[in-house]
Amino acid sequence: MQPRFGFLRERVAIIGGMSSALELRGLSKRYDDGTLALDSLDLDVPEGSFFGLLGPNGAGKTTLIGAVCNLVRPTGGEIKVFGLPGGSLEARSMIGIAEQEPNLDRFLTVRETLVYHGGYYGMRRQDAIARADRIIDVFDLRAKADTRAPKLSGGMRRRLLLARALLHEPRLVILDEPTAGVDVELRHDLWRYIRRLHEQGTSILLTTHYLEEAETLCGEIALISAGRIVARDTADGLKRRYEAETLEDVYLKTVATGRASQEPVAP
Repeated sequence: MQPRFGFLRERVAIIGGMSSALELRGLSKRYDDGTLALDSLDLDVPEGSFFGLLGPNGAGKTTLIGAVCNLVRPTGGEIKVFGLPGGSLEARSMIGIAEQEPNLDRFLTVRETLVYHGGYYGMRRQDAIARADRIIDVFDLRAKADTRAPKLSGGMRRRLLLARALLHEPRLVILDEPTAGVDVELRHDLWRYIRRLHEQGTSILLTTHYLEEAETLCGEIALISAGRIVARDTADGLKRRYEAETLEDVYLKTVATGRASQEPVAP
């Protein structure tokens, strides 16, 4: 089934040139135990882009996402979402996130999960129900619409997480390891859903440990290490800069060894 995301968007006109979906300036986070997770990090994700964020465990990806989604309080720096202050109600309503770890209410069915999510974002109940029914079809969840989360397969949970992230029609979607632990067939199904979503104009920020996934889907990629962006370019641009045959070679030459780019990295 081909995904149909036309109903997901009512585009907001932006006057002027290219705008940013996400701007991070000097973003820092030091936890109470002294761990410096983000170190004056700068990053600019252009509106309408499909942007990849790669880095090893502990590099700061999860903290960055948490700060953008108002789940982690930064100790310094600035966040803007489509030019609005991060953390503001309007900015939060423009973001949808599909987390790496499924955090689904075990007592709610698929349909109830989606309707509840719509209510959280201030949607009228009848609108949330109508939207939920349509997105259930988009993600082939109709047969499981009245099934509670614990009864779903791992693949169905992944579909539900993505459907929930999109229910309130966010302009920026953050996908944190969206295909972790799924089989090859479902991974390619999810890729088709995500590509179609991007074609409809949604800005996407993807974190993944699958380098093939980043190279296949993302127009631009940033590499993060020790809480800082150490390199940023297209996949081909990164390979040229580091004289590498593959994106994996780039990864091994940068974040895996802690080596930073020899050139200043633009936000």
